[in-house]
Amino acid sequence: MLATRVIPCLDVRDGRVVKGVQFQSLRDAGDPAERAALYESQGADELVILDVSATTEARLNSAKTTRAVRRVLSIPLTVGGGIRSIEDAARVLDAGADKVSVNTAAVLDPTLVTAIAQRFGAQCAVLALDAASVPGAGGAWEVVTRSGRERTGRDVIAWAIEAAERGAGEILLTSWDRDGTGGGYDLELIGRISGAVSVPIIASGGAATTAHLIEALKAGASAVLAASIFHDGKYTVAQVKHELALAGVRVRPQTSETAQPL
Repeated sequence: MLATRVIPCLDVRDGRVVKGVQFQSLRDAGDPAERAALYESQGADELVILDVSATTEARLNSAKTTRAVRRVLSIPLTVGGGIRSIEDAARVLDAGADKVSVNTAAVLDPTLVTAIAQRFGAQCAVLALDAASVPGAGGAWEVVTRSGRERTGRDVIAWAIEAAERGAGEILLTSWDRDGTGGGYDLELIGRISGAVSVPIIASGGAATTAHLIEALKAGASAVLAASIFHDGKYTVAQVKHELALAGVRVRPQTSETAQPL
């Protein structure tokens, strides 16, 4: 069994880390490079940077931020936001990203997922899937785009299956309903998606405690992504990994505080 990845997420706007609830009411949470260096020192397995305004403001993801973070980072880096073409993906990878994440542009043109996977490899192609529950339809979710501002009516499970078939190497699955709320991940959503595709699922949206992370892993996630619990200093990455290990979760020991269970 592969070790679980613990992944801090940096939502970035205008070169600063921000955090909000359901992608709204954003507050400043620091400098991206400083945060990246801190989380790596604590034992983060990977890092994700998402430019939360790049798509809605019709501008490209900032390669400047990617380069600044890469200078202080040695762990894998995924970058997303405003990537609309294979050229945009190449630009981000050239700036230092290891993987690119696509959301809105992929929904509008699913062949973008195929193009990225074919040119750079499936390991570079990450589908960022933002899911919102459908009012009045229990157990159904639709894809939302443009930082949650647009409901597409597209079925989340069908889109996950299609993206995996097109070459997406993993799916970053965010519950729009839970994002920033601290109410825990949407476990039913994670279970449905992980049961429908064979690619790894990164759970995102709603984590407030280590127990939430453990629940997501039991529901079928291969990795757990969180932001607020790290930005607000509630946990260090090392503390999270230590508690996961105590619960029997296989983690990668990268600091003296993090131990892999025997």
